[in-house]
Amino acid sequence: MRIVSVVGARPQFVKLAPIAKAARDAGVEHVIVHTGQHYDPMLSDTFFCDLGIPTPDVNLNVGSGSHGVQTGQMLAALDPVLEDYSPNWVLVYGDTNSTLAAALSAVKMHLPVAHLEAGLRSFNRRMPEEHNRVVVDHVADLLLAPTSLAAQNLKAEGLESSTVIVGDVMVDVLLDVRDKVIGHVSRAKQSLGLSKDNYYVATIHRADNTDDPARLSAILDALGSLDKPSVLLVHPRLAVKATAWGMKIGRGNLHEHPALAYPDLVAAVLSSAGVVTDSGGLQKEAFLLRVPCTTVRTETEWSETVDCGWNVLAHDPGTIPKAVMRPIPPPTDATPYGDGHAAQDVIKALAQHSDVSSGGVYGTGRLVSLQPTTHTIE
Repeated sequence: MRIVSVVGARPQFVKLAPIAKAARDAGVEHVIVHTGQHYDPMLSDTFFCDLGIPTPDVNLNVGSGSHGVQTGQMLAALDPVLEDYSPNWVLVYGDTNSTLAAALSAVKMHLPVAHLEAGLRSFNRRMPEEHNRVVVDHVADLLLAPTSLAAQNLKAEGLESSTVIVGDVMVDVLLDVRDKVIGHVSRAKQSLGLSKDNYYVATIHRADNTDDPARLSAILDALGSLDKPSVLLVHPRLAVKATAWGMKIGRGNLHEHPALAYPDLVAAVLSSAGVVTDSGGLQKEAFLLRVPCTTVRTETEWSETVDCGWNVLAHDPGTIPKAVMRPIPPPTDATPYGDGHAAQDVIKALAQHSDVSSGGVYGTGRLVSLQPTTHTIE
């Protein structure tokens, strides 16, 4: 069996790490295609090194651009790559333009598509990520859902027959990295002279928060007004927008810092008093590390983190301080995202249903009588 993984952004590199290992352990041929959507070395190259991911077999070096331009360039570049490798599965991850382009390219070439992290829904159609994940779920042949809730979303859209619940691969890699960095002093913590549990880690990058200068400034003001120092890890999008607006990022108790390599990010979050973010991945990582999170959005795909009390939504910048400085949530032993063996289950599911590539059921565009695995996450 040959799998082609298509990735292009930081959260996808994290998800790729355990998949690459599970494929290697199972003796499966695994080809990695990097679209180049994230071209900053701290958001790309160092992740492959730090997480032990093999060097990509193909790098498209697409870079930045509008959604249409970027996705179109990826489509044009992916067609000959997928034709050359002719895999049993094209495995796409999450909700980025790389995911959409790879899924569309594969479907047009009649190659089976498996969507890792299928079924997540924010129900906010203003978000490009929501467009991407919904479209991909409806063209993919195998939907690898991370949670029961994600599977329920797919069932509501008539996609139950192609859904398998495998758990969340980010749990696999996070638990491994966590164990390795316990006691490690983060670069951000060290360079700013911060002490344990006496600072917040922040990331802001989504268009809804960065494209309006008044809103972005209000968010930065809120972070600067917190009772402890806030370390804002500056995403390239935020840097570009702040420069365009002539806006100073650091203010009050807010300190800007370059993006961190993944192990360093985990170490920084582990010793922090809380996280403030609009990132989907970091919300969940904070929950798994049992660090309180405040999400600067109106909704979240990871509603389990809110249900457990470890994540609070704060869309209005004025509510950020109160949300961040709330009492520590009660302890929980909930494991809605699995037990750290999701990647193995992904490879097993792909092997079990590899007959899709033989042409037996592909013509229907949907797998037949495919039921969730018995180890569903409650």
